Amino acid sequence: MEVHERGNRAGVGGSGVARNREACSGRDERAHSYVDAMSAYTVCMTAPVPTRFSPSQIQTIDRLVAAGIGETRSEVIRRAVEHLAESVERARLGKVIADSYRAQPQTVDDDDQAMANAIAMTEAEPW
Repeated sequence: MEVHERGNRAGVGGSGVARNREACSGRDERAHSYVDAMSAYTVCMTAPVPTRFSPSQIQTIDRLVAAGIGETRSEVIRRAVEHLAESVERARLGKVIADSYRAQPQTVDDDDQAMANAIAMTEAEPW
């Protein structure tokens, strides 16, 4: 069963998967509105991922929607995934930086050079 834009099943409203496929390929000259663009984005750039949430998780998601974090539950979940991915990447980079300092610790000469650079940059400011 094909799904039309806005989640409608085949034959029940919407303008159809074929139109969305045209929008994905750039051949759909009718996609001028924000709704058309978002529909094309949904079909072209995302994939459905069925999952289940507990009632308390749904309440949390709904509170985030109400707080304006996202316009829909899906948007809130996508933003949460992006936030988690950024957090994991920052932790990974932090570990790389910490490991590099452990492998080659900072010396007193490094401290002196850093202080000299900080003083020079401060003095260069047009306060």
